[in-house]
Amino acid sequence: MPHHPPGLIELRLANANQLINTMDPSPFHERDLDHDAEEFIVSWAREQSPDVSLRLRIVLKQPADDAVVRMVQDSIKHYFAYRALNSRREVKELMREGRTSLVIGLVFLGLMLVVRSLVPPSGMWSDWLREGLIISGWVALWKPIDIHLYRWWPVRRLRRLQDRLAACPVEVAFDG
Repeated sequence: MPHHPPGLIELRLANANQLINTMDPSPFHERDLDHDAEEFIVSWAREQSPDVSLRLRIVLKQPADDAVVRMVQDSIKHYFAYRALNSRREVKELMREGRTSLVIGLVFLGLMLVVRSLVPPSGMWSDWLREGLIISGWVALWKPIDIHLYRWWPVRRLRRLQDRLAACPVEVAFDG
């Protein structure tokens, strides 16, 4: 098995058309990458240290063509820049959802505290109701806590990786 230098991601294809999603009707340089090709590139990039500069080498088993080189380079850079932009939007939308959920959760918790204060503390059923209202109020805060503590990190990490892939040099070699 050949040894690859750190940061090098090499993808061998029969021709450039295998790199592009053929179901996408956009012009060639604006099309999505093939799902399998994207998954391969992203999974190899994830294995690299964030300190290592990424390089992408696409080896095509077809005759050399300068137009294909430019098209492949532009397509990969455009695709990952577009995906990074979408990931930025996703983080912003997630944080907006978190803020909205937080306001709703705090209002609901406040309402549950008010209702709890109206329930007289006399008897087992009223104690259960009072505790249930407190628990319900705190459960309403689960979603904003989940968003602000956990859910945005993976999207941000993916966006950083997509930025790295959009900026990495793309070498196209022909083996035909």
